[in-house]
Formats: sequence, C-alpha cells, structure tokens
Amino acid sequence: MKESRRKHSPSFKAKVALEALKGDETVAQIAARYEVHPNMVTKWKKALQDEAAGIFSKDHASEKKEEENLVARLYQEIGQLKVERDFLDRASSR
Repeated sequence: MKESRRKHSPSFKAKVALEALKGDETVAQIAARYEVHPNMVTKWKKALQDEAAGIFSKDHASEKKEEENLVARLYQEIGQLKVERDFLDRASSR
C-alpha cells in the first residue's frame, strides 16, 4: 500500500536546513534524526542559502508591506460583501 506524503511546515524545514548549514552533523545524520530523506534536507538547505539574502533586501520589506495591504483590502471587501448579502437576505424575506 502506498504511504501518504507528509507535509512539513515551513518552520520545520527552516530548522532542519539551519542544522544542515551548521555542519556539525552530516546530512544523513540530520535526515535520520528528523525522519526525512537526505535529499529533502539538501534541497531545503539549498533553498535557504539561495533565499537568505532576500530577507535583508529592501524589496523584501516592500513586498511584505504590499502583501499586508492586499490582505487588508481583501478583508475589507469581504466585510462589504457580507453586509450587502445580509441586507439582500433581509430585503428578500419581507
């Protein structure tokens, strides 16, 4: 029978990748301890190395601010649509 795939949280991946970057243990030892395939540890380590510089860039801060603004606008629109729906429900039930 086929095993279902496990989905790891971003924080778990970061923790494993950081340990791999330290170099205190081999990738195989880390993989065995966290019960993941060594290829995944290597992949997460490479992703962390490739993306780490972006955290400190100015673009990262502006992207995060834009994302927060988008979320706020979407929540506002959801609220407006709920109010309109409730109004129409009350109006149609009369």
